[in-house]
Amino acid sequence: MALLTCNNLKKSFGKDIILENISFHINESSKTGIVGPNGAGKTTLFRLLIGEYLPDSGEIHKSHGLTMGYLPQNHNFDSSSDIWNELLDVYAPAFKIKSRLRDIEKDMGRFTSMDNPDYIMLANEYAILLERFEKEGGYDFESRIKGILNGLGFTEHQYKQPIAQLSGGQKTRVLLAKLLLQRPSLLLLDEPTNCLDLNAIEWLEQYLASYEKTVMLISHDRYFLDNVCNSIIEIEDGRNYIYNGNYSNYQRRRAERIIDQQKKFDKQQAEISRQKAIIERYRSFNREKSLRAAKSREKMLGRIELVDRPYDHDIANIDFSIERESGYKVLEIKDLSKTFGDNVLFKDVSFSLHKGDRVAIIGPNGVGKSTLLKIIMGIHKPSSGSIKFGAGVSIGYYDQDQSSLGDENTVLEEIWESFPNLTQTQIRNALASLLFTGDDVFKTINLLSGGERGKVLLTKLALSKDNFLILDEPTNHLDLDSKEQLEYALKNYPGTMLIVSHDRYFLDKTANRILVLEDGGITEYLGNYKYYVDKKQDQLKQAKLDAEKPVAKSKTQIQRERQMKRERQKKNAKVNEKIQALEKSIHELESLLKELETNMADPSFYTNSSNIKDAKIQYAQSQ
Repeated sequence: MALLTCNNLKKSFGKDIILENISFHINESSKTGIVGPNGAGKTTLFRLLIGEYLPDSGEIHKSHGLTMGYLPQNHNFDSSSDIWNELLDVYAPAFKIKSRLRDIEKDMGRFTSMDNPDYIMLANEYAILLERFEKEGGYDFESRIKGILNGLGFTEHQYKQPIAQLSGGQKTRVLLAKLLLQRPSLLLLDEPTNCLDLNAIEWLEQYLASYEKTVMLISHDRYFLDNVCNSIIEIEDGRNYIYNGNYSNYQRRRAERIIDQQKKFDKQQAEISRQKAIIERYRSFNREKSLRAAKSREKMLGRIELVDRPYDHDIANIDFSIERESGYKVLEIKDLSKTFGDNVLFKDVSFSLHKGDRVAIIGPNGVGKSTLLKIIMGIHKPSSGSIKFGAGVSIGYYDQDQSSLGDENTVLEEIWESFPNLTQTQIRNALASLLFTGDDVFKTINLLSGGERGKVLLTKLALSKDNFLILDEPTNHLDLDSKEQLEYALKNYPGTMLIVSHDRYFLDKTANRILVLEDGGITEYLGNYKYYVDKKQDQLKQAKLDAEKPVAKSKTQIQRERQMKRERQKKNAKVNEKIQALEKSIHELESLLKELETNMADPSFYTNSSNIKDAKIQYAQSQ
């Protein structure tokens, strides 16, 4: 059953047509990913669906009773409440029902007869409300709230934290938690993984994959799209294409579609060229018959439904090279720690990098990954430990906060300040590789999107030609095509890399060692992200097997258990003796009762008054 249907939607802003001829339907319980380059109109589509924008033309049909929940990528969410009470508001209908149930219980207690019509009416209302109370989550709301908060990375001591004190990412997580608790029939999520660490992303993946309702999501996280979605809608050049299956299937099918469309386009263009040549030849004869034939073929050409050339949008071209090679030893870190007052961020961190290593640091949010990179860069000082660079090491740093960019600079000025010896032509060529062309280079940094700011930083890294790249979340804000180009560039980079990223697909393609940063230090895995996941699963399986194995016992334990067993046996023997004695006594009393009952049933027994008195006493004592 279709929950939502869009027919020929069009949306433009001024002269810019963002969406055109958008048509699709969303079935109940489906999980649909929306993909396409930055600026393709993905978020615009969501705003049309929720009614924030009105389409210029076309129709949106929603099924009766459809409820929609929307998580925007950017929001102005604020609240005077704390996290727990903000989420508790979701269950206000259940609490209202509970109050009515208590009132009904009091009213029913005043009746003396359950046959009273008013009592029966109250009982019926009570039964209906009880069912609604359960449906609204009245019985398990606490466990639901805790489960979702814990899954999204909130600790119990944060539950009462005022929302006004939270960071932007934490507020987004609270909004997401609220939506998941509300359980709308259609959930619209715009980049839901942006503010999550790896553990929370994996939890959300599992939650949405088993979510019985309908989900539409915009994401640049390819693992996430693969593990959650069963259909993909691609928006490209204002139009949409629909693919069944997950993201990997979409990639294969899309490549096949483009090849097939290019073949049809080429074939049609060849036929059009052939027909035009025939028309020109007929006209060259300049006879009435040939001119009529030429006109007939022209009409035929005018009726042809033209095959569109496959859309060929510009893709960033990134290239990282090095000016000179470093020595074999690149970086050595020993016993590094960082504290802020009484708060220990991390301690006992030790690892080393050698030329050509591609190392990724992962771990939960707040464990200090970005801080560790800033300590290596000399931006922060360590509380203890040492950092030593090898010979000839030159460092290029990508800061996820993009704080090194000057907001008032134009794009051109930003690059020129760092590379004053380059000509304007050289700088413009470098920027053109990252899709800054024409007047784009005269935009000020503060007017750029997050993805565009990231590309300015990548341009600076490419021009620096450093032999050691330290990258903090370099794929944030990049569209899928740009991510793939960055992966390709880093794969061919001849230097050394240290990366912090939540993008698991990116880590798979770029890292050959994984360092997991935790409270107790660093744990190393000698492979990419998939290798790390497989190893973790093996460790969990082994831990489960170890827990199920009988623990080897010492001699003392064996002797103690034998002694306890003998004592139990003695105790059981005494209990059995008592049971046997009681059973014998019961048997004797039952025999006596039977004999007395037989005697008392004989009329001659009552001729002797002493017999009657003795029998009554014995009978009473035997019962």
